Amino acid sequence: MVLNQNTEKLKQIKIAGVILKPNAPEIKDTYLQIKELFESEGIEVVLENDSASMIGMKGLTFVEVCLKCDFLVSVGGDGTLISVSRRAYAYEKPVLGIHLGTLGFLTDIMLKEVPTFIDKLKNDDYRIDKRMMIKAETKSHSYVAFNDIVITRKNVNSMLKVDAKIDGKLFNSYHGDGIIISTPTGSTAYNLSVGGPLVYPLTNAFIVTPIAPHSLTQRPLVLPANFIIEFKITDPKGAMIIVDGQDSFEMYTGESIKIAIAQKKAKLIHRCERNYFEVLNDKLQWGN
Repeated sequence: MVLNQNTEKLKQIKIAGVILKPNAPEIKDTYLQIKELFESEGIEVVLENDSASMIGMKGLTFVEVCLKCDFLVSVGGDGTLISVSRRAYAYEKPVLGIHLGTLGFLTDIMLKEVPTFIDKLKNDDYRIDKRMMIKAETKSHSYVAFNDIVITRKNVNSMLKVDAKIDGKLFNSYHGDGIIISTPTGSTAYNLSVGGPLVYPLTNAFIVTPIAPHSLTQRPLVLPANFIIEFKITDPKGAMIIVDGQDSFEMYTGESIKIAIAQKKAKLIHRCERNYFEVLNDKLQWGN
């Protein structure tokens, strides 16, 4: 069975833009190894400015990196790759994830595998997965999320109250600790930890999962990605909005947040042999 029929390839592989895990200056030696490996194969390496400052080197701004480079390289874990993908959204740059610890859901290339994978890149033996992203809009904020948008209570001593509409029509009222609106990629993140369903990452769909709902009849929903979902805060204490666990802002009673599929998709560079279900088996210890 063919699970991914995407055949997009990089137009050229001449310049790689590298972004490092933040607050980890000890990563410098790893970066220098990666730089040497790429340059030995004729691929120029450009370092993003914040990463460069962290390890005492010079670099370019993230925008300059995106404009100059053919693809981006995220060095760290899944969190680093998510941040890079969100920041690169407007530029549609494919991102290669190199992980420094255990195998991630998103990053699948280890440092020792970089030489072999560079050879695969040069011989078009790789794939680019296009992952759905979601956008969230309020009167004062606009964000793009790779994994999820979380609407949560501001006060741990009270429940959150939210009315939900699909395409302008009321379909539910949520009372509980909060709601997760997840992409299929994000289904293995916070969504999974509160009992939400796993959804194949190349699917176009929303997952709406209540967090500790007051009523046991409130269940996770998988909805078509062409829906526009609106959540109105009815709780007098307001709510907090958290985007991919990386950005947050307050909302007040009576305010609404609209969530829809983003116009562009994140592009992740993977080995052709990478299998999503094998990753699930490894990460979730299925069958053990």
